[in-house]
Amino acid sequence: MTAEPHDLNDPTLRDRAVAAARGDAPFDLLIRGGTLLDAVTGELRPADIGIVGALIASVHERGARDDAAEIIEAEGLTVTPGLIDMHMHVESSMITPAAYAEAVLPRGVTTVQWDPHEFANVHGLDGVSWALEAAADLPLRMIVLAPSCVPAAPGLECSAADFGGAELADMLARPGIGGVAEVMNMRGVIDRTAPMRDVVQAGLESGKPVFGHARSLKGADLNAFMAAGVSSDHELVSGDDLMAKLRAGLAIEMRGSHDHLLPEFVEALNALGRLPSTVTLCTDDVFPDSLLNEGGLDDVVRRLVRYGMPATWAIQAATLNAAHRLARPDLGLVAAGRRADIALFDDLENFRAAAVVADGVVVARDGALTAPVKAHSTAPLKGSIKCPIFTPDDFRVRADGKRVRVATIHRPRFTEWGEAEASVRGGFVVPPEGATLISVIHRHGRAPAIPRVGYLTGWGSWRGAFCTTVSHDSHNVTVFGGNEEDVAAGANWVIEAGGGMAVAQGGRIVASLALPLSGLVSDEPLADVAAGFAALRSAMDDIVDWEPPYLVFKACFGATLACNAGPHQTDLGIADNARPAVMETPVLEILG
Repeated sequence: MTAEPHDLNDPTLRDRAVAAARGDAPFDLLIRGGTLLDAVTGELRPADIGIVGALIASVHERGARDDAAEIIEAEGLTVTPGLIDMHMHVESSMITPAAYAEAVLPRGVTTVQWDPHEFANVHGLDGVSWALEAAADLPLRMIVLAPSCVPAAPGLECSAADFGGAELADMLARPGIGGVAEVMNMRGVIDRTAPMRDVVQAGLESGKPVFGHARSLKGADLNAFMAAGVSSDHELVSGDDLMAKLRAGLAIEMRGSHDHLLPEFVEALNALGRLPSTVTLCTDDVFPDSLLNEGGLDDVVRRLVRYGMPATWAIQAATLNAAHRLARPDLGLVAAGRRADIALFDDLENFRAAAVVADGVVVARDGALTAPVKAHSTAPLKGSIKCPIFTPDDFRVRADGKRVRVATIHRPRFTEWGEAEASVRGGFVVPPEGATLISVIHRHGRAPAIPRVGYLTGWGSWRGAFCTTVSHDSHNVTVFGGNEEDVAAGANWVIEAGGGMAVAQGGRIVASLALPLSGLVSDEPLADVAAGFAALRSAMDDIVDWEPPYLVFKACFGATLACNAGPHQTDLGIADNARPAVMETPVLEILG
């Protein structure tokens, strides 16, 4: 699809479309009898749509024409533009791009903007090349972005590659790359430090958009972040934050992955009384069982409407506003001269797609694709785990003396520094009362594969362990647990499986999910991956008592995200982007 959007300018195609619009030639496809949701005016009005090739040739009075090679009877259906997901990670759904396309296209999602920084952190530029190739021949339009932060926090963690300005310029010169993916190293951008200054500059010089990650930025820091050239944010933390970012002039990618915030966002926008043209929607991360059962961007639209957003606003944000942000005038609107990406929904409450048209072709009916999707070879993604097997002692912190003062990492998500006293037995620290072990092991072969151990507080009382190689964003082997034996058992299963997730209890594995492709995804069907993930999620309920909205299963996957404020455990130790050095050990002081 690298010829887009210029493919619509083919003169022969335009000749055919104009003739059909005049009534001098039949349409290739006619959508007849439906109600059009006008993304410009918000009106719901009866209209038929005539299509020639990938081009909408005519939007005209209902029943005025019946000359077409193929007709879709749309009586009782609402016709909208195809939905556009402005920010997502295929890897978060733990399936291949082909399987992802099979999941979302039948639901009315025709375009996604994919940041493959998970593959980039594991495979470097080769991972981005693979993503471009895998996305190229799919019926789902995948706009691939150039990962900006590999690793997400340079100097605080180590992934499989280091991207700077040269790597970004290389990627941005490729026709299939749509812009710079979320710039997460906020401090590096604000302080104008290398390599982030060069990364953002490469995006600006390419003429392609620079997308952002501006969690909790405000005041001078937010202005500095934007002045550097970053123009969007999806990391909203409250309704007030949404309004502040809108007033600042950022484009908003309102994401569905933090459902507890959506009612607050809807309330803020409803109070404003209008939908700003800079509000778009995204999924960001969708786990496989959620993708199978609830969907992708269609689920975000559905939930926003359920929480009180007018359906016309939700569709406008997911279509026309997104097309404007992408600078793609061929997308986002059902109108003559636009691209024929169209969804036909049963209603504007459940948003079940009865049929989906992409590039003028009927690609799905009644929730199923009309033709199979061609999968790309996954051979380059295998063999990414480069770690030995470990013993329980490898997950103990060595210390002299009899008592020590240790640093702790308090709270999931919005972390804080803490301290505790602990005893020393046999040369090892006895974890502080109520603490949860966390260990991160470098797995890319660029640094020693040594378990770096820390202590979490505010993470509940663990009755086992959980290990995962899905660990944003460097995706090193990360394990949480209440004792070293279960921690070792979980880590060893995942390492021997070539990546994935495992739950250990009583020294044995009670649930597992192999993800042998990059340690992130599986080439099994979505239904199988979703079932395995759901079983693992259920097993975790027996390991720890969750306390929403922050102490939740999802928190395990972002606990090492060192680009965010506060302390985080990484493969180098305990890191904080506000402090100059990484602590290799949590031991602060020997007390006696």
